[in-house]
Amino acid sequence: MNKTKAKKTIKFILIIIASIIVVFFVCAIIFLLNYYHAGDRALEAMKSDDLVVVKEINSGYLFDGPGTEKAIIFYPGAKVEEEAYAPLLRKIAENDTDVFLVSMPFRLAVLGVNKADSIRDAYDYKEWYMAGHSMGGAMAAVYEAKHEAEYDGVILFAAFATKKMSDSERLLSIYGSNDTVLDDKKYSENKKNWPKESSEYVIQGGNHAQFGDYGIQKGDGDAGISWEEQQRITLENVKMFLE
Repeated sequence: MNKTKAKKTIKFILIIIASIIVVFFVCAIIFLLNYYHAGDRALEAMKSDDLVVVKEINSGYLFDGPGTEKAIIFYPGAKVEEEAYAPLLRKIAENDTDVFLVSMPFRLAVLGVNKADSIRDAYDYKEWYMAGHSMGGAMAAVYEAKHEAEYDGVILFAAFATKKMSDSERLLSIYGSNDTVLDDKKYSENKKNWPKESSEYVIQGGNHAQFGDYGIQKGDGDAGISWEEQQRITLENVKMFLE
């Protein structure tokens, strides 16, 4: 092969590589910009009133209710606008447990597992809990397992714990019977990571998306109960866990 032909071959290869890189980044941008948006109920729940003050903080939002001793740090589900969880978190705050709603890089909790650190450093509560939905729940459990001495328990909404948790911890797992996003096999396999003091509640007719307010999630099952009912049942179980 002469030098001219070799140069043309190298140039062609470089063009192919550059094209692949461009396509990859375009696809990545499209993926990251395509996410579930918070609904009207969620946006309404982001407004402060006499009972709960919603404050924007560096790591996301604080739902500051009448309670002063307990706080939850909540990690949202993958590719879900964090405000979508405002209705549930606001209700929890109304019932004497403040809630920190964390904003994740590119709305992926796997990229911000340690974001709870800055919240713990900046605020002082007697009891701390981690919580999260779907991927956010899995990452909350991972974080909890690494900081067991600093937290009093973890709440999983349609999620599973992939790291072994100490028996000094407490765990509550809640999911819907019609949830077809949650991987049943992985959920069951990872029960071995739960601490001894664990409780599970299956919401009959509940699905994956109705823990938040972001519409219908791709691959999810149809809910057999209303959004309001799933939120009510979820709140009641969280309240009992926190008592």
